[in-house]
Amino acid sequence: MNVKRWVAVATLLLAGCDAPAPPPSSYAGLGADAAAFEQVVPGRALQFPRDHAAHDGYRIEWWYVTANLRDAEGRDWGVQWTLFRSALRPGPETADWNSPNVWMGHAALTDLHGHQVSETLARGGIGQAGAQIGPMRAWIDDWSLQGDDDIRHLRMRASGAGFRYDLALASDKPLVLHGKQGYSEKSGKGQASYYYSQPFYEVTGEIERDGRRIAVTGQAWLDREWSSQPLAAGQSGWDWFSLHLDGGAKLMLFQVRETQGAPYRAGTWVAADGRVRPLQAAEIQLTPLAWTDQGNGKRVPTRWRVQVPAVQVDAQVDALQPKAWMGTRFPYWEGPVQVGGRVQGRGYLEMTGY
Repeated sequence: MNVKRWVAVATLLLAGCDAPAPPPSSYAGLGADAAAFEQVVPGRALQFPRDHAAHDGYRIEWWYVTANLRDAEGRDWGVQWTLFRSALRPGPETADWNSPNVWMGHAALTDLHGHQVSETLARGGIGQAGAQIGPMRAWIDDWSLQGDDDIRHLRMRASGAGFRYDLALASDKPLVLHGKQGYSEKSGKGQASYYYSQPFYEVTGEIERDGRRIAVTGQAWLDREWSSQPLAAGQSGWDWFSLHLDGGAKLMLFQVRETQGAPYRAGTWVAADGRVRPLQAAEIQLTPLAWTDQGNGKRVPTRWRVQVPAVQVDAQVDALQPKAWMGTRFPYWEGPVQVGGRVQGRGYLEMTGY
């Protein structure tokens, strides 16, 4: 099969289809039937370092890193590194063109003045992309996230037109398992993912924009998630917050929006010492306050009020760069945010389905 055809297949696959079909009834087809794949069920214990690698048999998964950085002049920057694996059919990876997997990578560099994005696609089975342990390595072309199997130390590299970054990530804190020991519900109707994070990385390294190299330091958050049907039909997209709060606490919140009815909400509060408290829908209020036109016919909420009274959070969350639209094959908004109000901090916001 030639490369152009594989690109077409990858585009259909990542929309949840194996062939042309009517538009899906959930965001990117993630609510489409996936009964032939492995299912996410409660009670499965996550296993490390095994779960840092790819999961044959599941339909979709991702390795997702966001970093809030600052340079010597006090300017704020945001970096995104993402690798997606999506399967044409269940089954193990093969070392040939018959691989069931296609891969997609996204990289971005954002500051107050701009937002640069790069995207790449790859075929599984031929070494162009993958994720493994011994040692841990996730890669697509020359973009990579690699380090020891315990992922306490990672090196993250990517580049695109006019930008590049090379960052070292380090943390000695334990991993955070979301939901019920890593079983993260997304709809209350059986849709779920396995989901864990390492939100405590300290970062050093270098970014480059238009040939200018800049030393930076900051914090990073790694998300790992895999599933076969993460959304239900009728769920139109999500709003996802990962926040580094002053004092060392971390807060993850999300809502999956419904075409009809109230969104499904959940989250995780992580104390500075690593203690974890799952958050239920009734404890979370997410209110959009201001919207920004992205210049492409899309308007998204780039200022939010975030309230979690149980952990004394009442904050305003503002995009550092309101026009952080990811104009990729499956477009979405992703960018760094600043947190103000009763709590202060920085973080990232992702919004899909707008």
